Amino acid sequence: MILQSAMRILYPPACLSCRNPTTEDFALCGSCWKDLPLLSGACCDACAAPLVGEASKGPMFCDICLNAPRPWGRARAPLLYQGTARRLVLGFKHGDRQELARPMARWIKGVAGDLISPRTLIVPVPLHRFRYLKRRYNQAALLSGMLAELSCVEHGPDVLRRIKNTPPQEGMTRTERAHTQSGAFDVHPSRISLLKGRDILLVDDVMTSGATLAACSEACFDAGAATVNVVVLARVAWNP
Repeated sequence: MILQSAMRILYPPACLSCRNPTTEDFALCGSCWKDLPLLSGACCDACAAPLVGEASKGPMFCDICLNAPRPWGRARAPLLYQGTARRLVLGFKHGDRQELARPMARWIKGVAGDLISPRTLIVPVPLHRFRYLKRRYNQAALLSGMLAELSCVEHGPDVLRRIKNTPPQEGMTRTERAHTQSGAFDVHPSRISLLKGRDILLVDDVMTSGATLAACSEACFDAGAATVNVVVLARVAWNP
């Protein structure tokens, strides 16, 4: 207790975004929380994209998902990828701010409860080994591990493998992204038995077109998964 009190004096709680003082660890100050772009309105049930209008009791779908159904079932995201959310994601992904994983996983759990059951196996989108060596950690695996811990379900951090070192997707069209990610993933041979008949929840940090998650979903189904749903921390408001 003495040590904890001393640490509090030396390192008082600070906002995850602006570093201003807060009343608790791993939290946002009032101003940053107010500016956090929460996805609280109507969203597509298949890709979590924000929709115009009010949320309804039943599932709602965007035009893209109506015209080209996703290979997975449902999708959830707590944040829109802009402003404070974008800064936090970039710090987490490229700034080695691994301490953000736990609060971010809590935000994800808040919207993903209906996708998680005792049968669920939580699986992160993997990095290619070359990118992993450069970054030293997989941000999706940190999120999925924390989410599995908070949800008390099984975690499969090494179930999927990225077998193609795909180029960055920024600036690509939906079609180009889908072509680039096609066949980029498979299930590790020693983990195939873990997927058979299971409900899979794929986890990633950001969804733009959904091409990466689609390729991962197809790899899971090829290995015998019963269902696949997806959850991401932040959803890009996609403009086709």
